[in-house]
Amino acid sequence: MATSILSKPAAKGGSFLLESPAPQDIFTPADLTDDQRLIGQTAEEFVVKEVLPLAKDLEAKKPGLMPELVRKAAELGLMSGGTPEEYGGAGLDKVAATQLTEKMSIYGGFAVTHGAHAGIGTLPIVYFGTEEQKKKYLPKLASGEYIGAYCLSEPQAGSDAQNLLTRAELNKEGTHYILNGQKMWITNGGFADLYIVFAKVDGEKLTAFIVERAFPGCKPGNEEHKMGIHGSSTTPVFLENCRVPKENVLHEIGRGHIVAFNVLNAGRFTLGASCVGGSKHVLMTASNIPKNVKPLANKSAYLALLERNSPKWPSGFLPSNP
Repeated sequence: MATSILSKPAAKGGSFLLESPAPQDIFTPADLTDDQRLIGQTAEEFVVKEVLPLAKDLEAKKPGLMPELVRKAAELGLMSGGTPEEYGGAGLDKVAATQLTEKMSIYGGFAVTHGAHAGIGTLPIVYFGTEEQKKKYLPKLASGEYIGAYCLSEPQAGSDAQNLLTRAELNKEGTHYILNGQKMWITNGGFADLYIVFAKVDGEKLTAFIVERAFPGCKPGNEEHKMGIHGSSTTPVFLENCRVPKENVLHEIGRGHIVAFNVLNAGRFTLGASCVGGSKHVLMTASNIPKNVKPLANKSAYLALLERNSPKWPSGFLPSNP
């Protein structure tokens, strides 16, 4: 379901840091349209009814469970907010997509799975793909037939993307690029069907490639043992003489940094919305704890402590004293 575009002028660069906006220029939940509210409501209901009851199994990485939930969410249009309708996506405006992301972030494991698929795993093709690439891959990503992932980091190259060592060499026939290297900490790596992979052509020109899991030589590694977000998949991805058709070069040879940095910038915005959604859920959960504290004297003291240490919380946010 596409939503209408708001026609407010955009702030120039970091000017918002220095300017004092008028009250009417501040966007609040009261400014959401009915369609935007419905999208948020649909996302929240899905997570509460379909995801949270399975949290224990997700934390234990029950095989096939997370991909199944991704495909269920895709049936409701929740995994394709940034994909245009003409390619099977929801075609949401920025506000609606932000509302969707916030409500999908109640459970952290599903939040990062959603972000890696619908955001940095899909948007490179939306922004930089050829018409042929968009027609081939975006409908599958929007429907959940394919799950996406983003492969930039390497053991020696995290924030310094220009330092990556994965190489891409054009074969003698000129039909395929042969990729060799290792990617690390790839969200959705264990079950993704499509990877956006960054490699250096001839060891010099940073370039983005669309790599299908089914391509010979592409193989995810074992799951990482993480301190949190256990419900999500995080693995290395190994590329050993991986044959990638030259038609799967994304954007231009040597312009991979343009793809990488623009997509990551978009991802940072939605990550902020995701953090807000998770934080709201934590605060609401914490505020309900005093309802179950016994005896009554302790319950009253607990409520008083919350009130005293949280003076800026909105009126009515905390439960009333008994």
